[in-house]
Amino acid sequence: MKNNYIYNGEGIRLDMFLVEKTGLTRSYIKTLNEEDYILVNGKKVKAGYILKTGDIVEVEEKPIEKISAEAENIPLNIVYEDDELLVINKQVGLVVHPCATTKSHTLVNALMYHIKNLSSINGSLRPGIVHRLDKDTGGLMIVAKTDEAHKELSRQLKDKTLNREYKALIKGRIKQDFIVEGYLGRNPKNREQMALVDKKNGKYSKTIFTIEKVYDHYTLLNCKLTTGRTHQIRAHLKSINHPIVGDKLYGGVDPNIKTNGQLLFAYKIQFVHPKTKEKKEFQVPLNEEFQKILDNFVV
Repeated sequence: MKNNYIYNGEGIRLDMFLVEKTGLTRSYIKTLNEEDYILVNGKKVKAGYILKTGDIVEVEEKPIEKISAEAENIPLNIVYEDDELLVINKQVGLVVHPCATTKSHTLVNALMYHIKNLSSINGSLRPGIVHRLDKDTGGLMIVAKTDEAHKELSRQLKDKTLNREYKALIKGRIKQDFIVEGYLGRNPKNREQMALVDKKNGKYSKTIFTIEKVYDHYTLLNCKLTTGRTHQIRAHLKSINHPIVGDKLYGGVDPNIKTNGQLLFAYKIQFVHPKTKEKKEFQVPLNEEFQKILDNFVV
């Protein structure tokens, strides 16, 4: 189905204009644009193109492929479990939930196989998922079994009383603790990346970095989130020209170190149990690959 829209205004991003006009999501509009289903005055433009008065926008919607989540027997490393929640140690390489590019073999598929009840707050594709880790980031995650637990844990995330800390190995030497903060949004030069942008195009973000060890050409950091934006730690470290080792998206590939993903690991999590109100804290050691790399360094 094709639709034409004539823009009469003082300038707006193409994707935002189509969100208003069509009711489609920005992610779906981005997909349509990347696959040449959207034209402006008969030509392909970027999703961030600023429309001018009189521009004719042609949109052809393609059928949306239905995605569903099915139980799969994928191993889970469960650190803690009770009737309300569980804490898992996610392996590197595992996507958290099904999406257009990964329809199966995700953490959600594993959870559905091993766990009888999961919260329904985030729908059928993300049952139990309170927060996420990137595919190539390993470490601790909380999964909610009940809707009540999910709501309370989400509140703690929003109120910053659910604390998460990471270890990251970065390229280059840094010798003092530091903080990176600013507004994080899509990088206008590379839409797959997040970057520090102006206030109107981003959301406030802040990470506290503490030096753990300084090596000849690398630094091991402790990273404490005070906000939880997409790719926050990765983008913050890229912004100071010290990307995480192994991070292909943010320029951290190092010919001297071969990894299966970025050397970023969620080793610690703290929260208040949603039912008992008991303070909970869990820590796990670095995954085997990360630790072996560190063991081979000379301080």
